Amino acid sequence: MHQLTASRRRLLLGAAAASAGALLTGCTSNDTGEGDGDRTAANDRPAADDKPGKRITIGYAGPQADHGWLNAVNDNARQRAEKYPDVTLEVTEGSNDTAQQIGQIETLINRQVDVLVVLPADGKALTRVGLKAMRAGIPVVNLDRVFNTPQAYRCWVGGDNYGMGLNAGHYIGERLKDKPNAKVVELAGLDNLELTKQRTQGFDDALKNYPNIKKVARQAAEFTVESGQAKMAQLLQAQQDFDALWNHDDDQGVGALRAVDQAGREDFLMVGGAGALSAFQAIKAGRGVLKATVLYPPTMAASAIDLARALGQGKGVSGLAEFEIPSSLTCYSAVVDKENVDQYMSTGFK
Repeated sequence: MHQLTASRRRLLLGAAAASAGALLTGCTSNDTGEGDGDRTAANDRPAADDKPGKRITIGYAGPQADHGWLNAVNDNARQRAEKYPDVTLEVTEGSNDTAQQIGQIETLINRQVDVLVVLPADGKALTRVGLKAMRAGIPVVNLDRVFNTPQAYRCWVGGDNYGMGLNAGHYIGERLKDKPNAKVVELAGLDNLELTKQRTQGFDDALKNYPNIKKVARQAAEFTVESGQAKMAQLLQAQQDFDALWNHDDDQGVGALRAVDQAGREDFLMVGGAGALSAFQAIKAGRGVLKATVLYPPTMAASAIDLARALGQGKGVSGLAEFEIPSSLTCYSAVVDKENVDQYMSTGFK
C-alpha cells in the first residue's frame, strides 16, 4: 500500500524501470533459441533482478476467463506473482461487463494498491478508470486490449495480431511457393473485433509476396469450439479443393479439426493461432492436417507482473541503455511447428 507522494507522481513520468529479464523472458517465451525439449516455462524463469525488495501490492483486473487463452493469462499472472515473496497480488473476479469491471478497479484504487495490471474487457470503455488510477498516482500496466490514450497507462504489454497473420501467411507461402495456382482459405475470428481485422490484414499482406497463391475463401467464426466446427464444415463443403488453411484461434481450431476429420479430408495443411496445448500435441504427433500454430503468448501476463513489480519498487533496468521501462512492449508471434514444438510445450494452455 502507499501514500500519494511527489516521488510517486514522478514515478509515473518514468523514474521506475524493470529488469531486462522481465522484458525478455516472460513476453518472449516464444523466442527461437536452441532447446532440448526440456526448456523451462516462462513462469519458472526468474527475472534478472529477482532479489527481494520493498513489499508491494499489485492489483490485477482481467475479464471473465471464458476462453482458454484468457484463463491462461489469469493463471500466468497469479503464478508469476507467487514467485516473488515481496509481492502481494489482489485479484478481482473477472468480468466481461464493463461497468462491473470499472467498479472492481475503482475498489483497487480505493485500497491504494501500489500498481495496477489491467486487461480490460473493453479498452475504450475502461479508459477513464485507467486515467483515474494514473491521476491517483498508481501506475497502470495495460495488458493486451489497449486503452484509448497513453495517458491511461504507464506501460502497455500485448500481442501482435498483425504479426500473427503475417507469420502465418509467410509460413504457408514458403510451403506453397513452388505450387502453381495454389489456393488457401481462412477461418477468422469475430469480425467485429479489431484484432480479427489485423490478423486478416497481416495474412493478406504476406500472401502478396507469393503471386502463385490465391485466397479463395474466408469464413468468420466466434472463437469457440462449436463455431469452429460449424464454420469449417461450411468451408469444406464450399471449397472442395484448396492447399492450406489458416485458422485464427486454436480453441475454435478444435472444432475445425473435428469438421475436417468428419469430412475425411487430409489434402491440405493447416496453421493455427494462439498456442494451445492441444495444438502443440497434435503438431508433435505429426498426424492430421495441423502442421503449425502462430503464438499469441499468454505469458505476456507474467511479463506484466514483472513490469508492475519493477514500477512499484523503482528498480533500474538491467541490459537496456534507458533508465525507464518502455512505454509499450509487443510480444513476437513465433511459428511453432514440429521442428521446435518441444521448446514451447510447457507454455501451451488448455
